[in-house]
Amino acid sequence: MITTPTEKTLVNYTVTDGIAVIELTNPPANTYSYEMMSQLDAAIVQARFDEQVHVLVIRGAGQKFFSAGADIEMLNSVTPTYKYYFCLHANETLTRLEQTPKLVIAALNGHTVGGGLEIALACDIRIACRNAGKIGLPEVNLGVLPGTGGTQRLSRAVPKNKAIELMTEGRLLSFEEALELGLINYIYEPERYWEQVLEYARSFCPPNRAARTVGRIKRAVQSGSEVALADGLALERELQQLCFQSDDAREGIVAYIEKRRGNFVGH
Repeated sequence: MITTPTEKTLVNYTVTDGIAVIELTNPPANTYSYEMMSQLDAAIVQARFDEQVHVLVIRGAGQKFFSAGADIEMLNSVTPTYKYYFCLHANETLTRLEQTPKLVIAALNGHTVGGGLEIALACDIRIACRNAGKIGLPEVNLGVLPGTGGTQRLSRAVPKNKAIELMTEGRLLSFEEALELGLINYIYEPERYWEQVLEYARSFCPPNRAARTVGRIKRAVQSGSEVALADGLALERELQQLCFQSDDAREGIVAYIEKRRGNFVGH
């Protein structure tokens, strides 16, 4: 991650085998500030426009926390106006993450609470490490609401009545409970957790998968779910036409006819 000489590195960014790993690093709890959000935003943009990147994986540094959310001490020391613009900036960053036309995986390697869950909710797939922590939006206990997209994204991820229950009670769930709710997609065992996360991420990269088609599926769902059905169907048709024109669609159809696995190139 590119920083100024006086700026601390709060987000590590690496690319290997088509996977951009974005690591939140502010021990002990990987809490975020305006500076971390700015670095996260820069990493998202870098990954989005890097043609060698097909999948983004976001994780927390260390083994105890994905992220505990916003730095409460920082929020306590600033004005209400600063708090407002801080939330606005964070919302813009997470919306950019959500709208990035590449698959984004949240590797929940530890406690994922408050704003940490709000980051994870802006990702497409959430994979937790068994017995590694709790998950939830307990902001009500601070007298505030989940203001970085939490009220909107949680109510889209689980039934609305359940979302209201969880946020108003401020209750934290085990990863197993979150899996049953559909809040997370998978739980991996701790012994091979990170290795399995990367294996899963690689399954969406060429030659295994038509990565650009994966991104178009994501765009159809993310953008289409926010508009009327007719508009969503129109977007789907446009994206399908782009798929039909791609090398990967030609390869996929031929591979199916020839009864072999497709060898995709990502365009």
